[in-house]
Amino acid sequence: MAQVTARTNWTIEDAHYDAFRAFLEEASGIVLGESKQYLVASRLGPIMAQHQLPGLGELVERLKRPGSNNLRNQVVEAMTTNETQFFRDVYPFEILRSHIFPDFQKRRVLQPRIWSAACSSGQEAYSLSMCLQEFNASGAGHLEAEIIGTDISAAMVEKAAKGRYRSSAVARGLSVERRDRFMTQVDADTWEVRPEVRRRVSFRVHNLLEGFGLLGRFDLIFCRNVLIYFSQDSRADILDRMAKVLNPGGYLVVGASESLARQASQYEMVRCPQGVVYRLRGK
Repeated sequence: MAQVTARTNWTIEDAHYDAFRAFLEEASGIVLGESKQYLVASRLGPIMAQHQLPGLGELVERLKRPGSNNLRNQVVEAMTTNETQFFRDVYPFEILRSHIFPDFQKRRVLQPRIWSAACSSGQEAYSLSMCLQEFNASGAGHLEAEIIGTDISAAMVEKAAKGRYRSSAVARGLSVERRDRFMTQVDADTWEVRPEVRRRVSFRVHNLLEGFGLLGRFDLIFCRNVLIYFSQDSRADILDRMAKVLNPGGYLVVGASESLARQASQYEMVRCPQGVVYRLRGK
């Protein structure tokens, strides 16, 4: 049965929806539920209008054609959830200060490499740099990290690299004290991350379904609130490949609602007063 969207007046046939779900999983790893037609309609509306496509079936056919890379990128970016904020959920950053950074200091991992996977517009990567700066200022030790943020969306990576955010985005997660210490006001509604925070951080486009080898090895991986969008097989594959690029004793931090359960025997759970993180097993 066809569904016609009231806002866009283009149709979503069940078969076309299933074909689009298959395309999206193959291209990005994102697994759509069986009843997300409204989400597809609302996010793809502008693209459908731009390319004058009457229905989802026509879009899927266009995506199969040679030379459709730009359209593919547009569609994947539109369907990617880019929800993030500074110091999101708080507790992972408390664990960094109380457990992971002191462990690095103890083991003489003084220049850890940190990966912020699926970093969206960059707030997590910058929060990691801010957190490290606070650790150093506390007198507990001194670390200098290389922080790499990656995202499938080129538009998000470009935004992240600029390090500029609206006041409303800054207020979501940063106290006034942190804002004034780590940000510089550019105009009435724009703040910019200070150079001493930005110097540790770089960004690049990367799809988690692709190989990790070119990214190098890491001592800490933040991969939060993204694994829930992948199939069980893709999730297990990503976790397995992340284990292979973690250095001995390396840590993995996932989202509060994401559990590794039995999918990743390479990791052991580390329980901290603030929450749970994972460490490469047997290292």
